[in-house]
Amino acid sequence: MTQTPVADPWADTTRYHRPWYWYDWANSAFVTTVGTVLFGPYLTTVAKNAACPGLTSDQTCTNTLYAVPAAASLPGWVSIVTLVATVLLALATVVQFRADTAANQPPGPAAKGLIAATGVTLLAFVLTAPLDPGSVAPYTVTFATILSAILLMVVGAIADRSPRPARLLGLFAWGGAIAGSLLFFLAGDNWRFGAVMMILATICLGSSLVVYDAILVRIARPDDRDKVSSRGWALGYLGGGLLLVLNLVIVSKPDLIGVDKAMAVRISMLSAGLWWGIFTLIPVVGLWNLRGMSEATAPNNPLVDAPRAGTVGGSIAQLQHTFRDLKNYPQTLMFLLAYLFFNDGIQTVISSSSIYGAEQLKFGQELLIALILLVQFVAFVGALFFGWLAGRYGAWRTILGSLIVWSAIVIGAFFLPEKAFVPFIVLGVLIGIVLGGSQALSRSLFSQLVPRAREAEFFAFYQAMERGTSWFGTLVFGLVHQLTHSYRPAIVALIIFFLLGYYFLRKVDVRQGIRDAGNEMPAVV
Repeated sequence: MTQTPVADPWADTTRYHRPWYWYDWANSAFVTTVGTVLFGPYLTTVAKNAACPGLTSDQTCTNTLYAVPAAASLPGWVSIVTLVATVLLALATVVQFRADTAANQPPGPAAKGLIAATGVTLLAFVLTAPLDPGSVAPYTVTFATILSAILLMVVGAIADRSPRPARLLGLFAWGGAIAGSLLFFLAGDNWRFGAVMMILATICLGSSLVVYDAILVRIARPDDRDKVSSRGWALGYLGGGLLLVLNLVIVSKPDLIGVDKAMAVRISMLSAGLWWGIFTLIPVVGLWNLRGMSEATAPNNPLVDAPRAGTVGGSIAQLQHTFRDLKNYPQTLMFLLAYLFFNDGIQTVISSSSIYGAEQLKFGQELLIALILLVQFVAFVGALFFGWLAGRYGAWRTILGSLIVWSAIVIGAFFLPEKAFVPFIVLGVLIGIVLGGSQALSRSLFSQLVPRAREAEFFAFYQAMERGTSWFGTLVFGLVHQLTHSYRPAIVALIIFFLLGYYFLRKVDVRQGIRDAGNEMPAVV
């Protein structure tokens, strides 16, 4: 009997590599210019102006703000009660989910009711809690990351069932770009508008990255994913760095274009949103004809058993199926646990480096800005270098090596003398080298461990782990500083995240994880 030849699922997919790279270029500029540098300080200024109009630079604002102005008249215990209720309902939800899973049943009415109740109490807390104007920006980012971590689960299931993922990528990306561009109108005392736009942009960004990361599996063979992922990250750092240079010139020298500093910041945020939206055209057009996994004919890669009840209905069923099925992928879960720790350490080092440099090492703002730019451009080279290393030694070993370097970085920062310029730059170069590489290879390694046809859904877990737990490291950093009144023990305390990440990553059997997921084994693991 003659067997019908099986179609190669990656045949003729290399043509999608170049347009795929460009979404890293498109969104990284917004993340760097707005998310990392401009939004936080500017929203804080607007919030303080709303709470204390006419406040001078040498005065302290002690007034509070409310997301809903009417909440100012409510008794103080209301926000406390809603917070306690949110925590208790969240715990009850986890217990109910575990009970449903143990009974091999999908989440029932009780679990769904608890989820809805948790959402209501969380929203009530956000709307009624008193807000210090200096904390509005971090609270906005925290709320956005928690909300996006929850929503991304559903987005991932929908993306897996989407017949044309490029269209879904464009929908989320352009939604985020519009919200980001509207930050141009953040002025005066309208801090609520800025917070809402940033929340929408963050949710859309996370959703677009779920779709984008999942596409990697559909366009790159297992042996090529480290290289393709690294090139995308490298291009992202290059694009983000170039726009940041331009915007820092505008913000630091607003008279060059005849505006004040506030308008310069608003123009810079607008430029990042427009950059994101315009350059998204390249991946959307280039990937337009790429079919989703629902139309795939690859062997031994069946769709999940969720019923074909349309995109949304089937997606919910698929998500329920995945929650029950997670126990069948222990290596994938172990990698996610490792990623939770070491990525949190990475993000905290990046977010706290400017504080450490300014407050502990006594460097001026100009040098810190120069260091940010240095890290951006070195990360471009670092991502490509780590892609080459992974091709020789495997992504798993290369990431483990990067975690050793990260540990050395925080130890080195602890012993760094004040105003030691050269050692400070050396640490910045080391951060740049391992930053791009460790993130790019984490993405490509995880892609090997996710079951076929559920890529977006599992990458939603990946993004949720990144976003939903990204406050652990900053919490540790803040608590250690509060206890010791020094940033040196605070920065070295972050080594625990890299050590735990290294420990759990060492326990990941990558070959077994690839076999469990039903994927093709790459030549170098």
